[in-house]
Amino acid sequence: MSDTVALPVAVSCGDPAGVGPEVIAEAWSALRGEVAFFVIADPAHFPEGVPLAGIDRPEAATSAMPEGLPILPHAFPSESVPGLPTPENARAVVEVIERAVRLVQAGKASALTTAPIAKKQLSDFAGFAFPGHTEFLGALTGADRPVMMIASDELRVVPTTIHIPLADVSAALTEDLLEHTIRTTHQALARDFGCARPRIAVSGLNPHAGEDGMLGSEDDAIIRPVCDRLRTEGMQIAGPLPADTMFHPAARARYDTAVMMYHDQALVPAKTLAFDTGVNVTLGLPIVRTSPDHGTAFDIAGKGLADPGSMIAAIRLASRMAKARAA
Repeated sequence: MSDTVALPVAVSCGDPAGVGPEVIAEAWSALRGEVAFFVIADPAHFPEGVPLAGIDRPEAATSAMPEGLPILPHAFPSESVPGLPTPENARAVVEVIERAVRLVQAGKASALTTAPIAKKQLSDFAGFAFPGHTEFLGALTGADRPVMMIASDELRVVPTTIHIPLADVSAALTEDLLEHTIRTTHQALARDFGCARPRIAVSGLNPHAGEDGMLGSEDDAIIRPVCDRLRTEGMQIAGPLPADTMFHPAARARYDTAVMMYHDQALVPAKTLAFDTGVNVTLGLPIVRTSPDHGTAFDIAGKGLADPGSMIAAIRLASRMAKARAA
């Protein structure tokens, strides 16, 4: 068990034309005395002057950390210019993710942190048939319906429905989906976040949680029955609660995670409280996976403007979750 804890975190490079290489380099500078990790990438894609420590196996990352950013080389077919994604490199971006997952599954790395990808690029030039990392990692690991969490020191939130139009949320929100989301969250809090008795706050969908049906029926017809059912099993579930009362300091102190009904209902408070340090966590996978809560940011890539805070937090949280899961 202690060997698992000591393993480094694997970091996939993401799109090399985005901010991934520079924030990964900054993360090494910030974490080299704290968390061992290595990046799978083409060494030629990192900014000039970044000290790189080439390794031939993940286990070498720990001893290489003081010398430079440990890098497990992965050849890309083309050079990379910051801000200009290259179609020829799209397939290699996918290959790096696949390689990183295999290493974690094989017990060579403790967890996976993924740098941002450009989904349209991968769809157009690599046959990538997934909405994003979350669904792809679910397919690679055989996980059924992984769940997205945004986590920070200030707040953890889980949206039940994610990247769909607001007009489609009501139809997509079912008892089965909500129950699966809450159960997956509950399991992750106990296994990966050290919550002995997880406390979960569940929002309503409509203003005032429907106000006894006056402002919508979904809160009483769908959300309340699920909450009631899980409470009878002994889970500490509060809700459905009016979403506008859930995020002041006293309210946040009463739960470990808030399960919300749609994307912005969850991510607006998360990004307001921790815009630069929020971490995207995929729950329900057989491996630990985190990611910075931002995209490729092609518009600022290579200009020295990217904030590494979210990448640093993502690697740090991946290591912490892996240790909790191993224990």
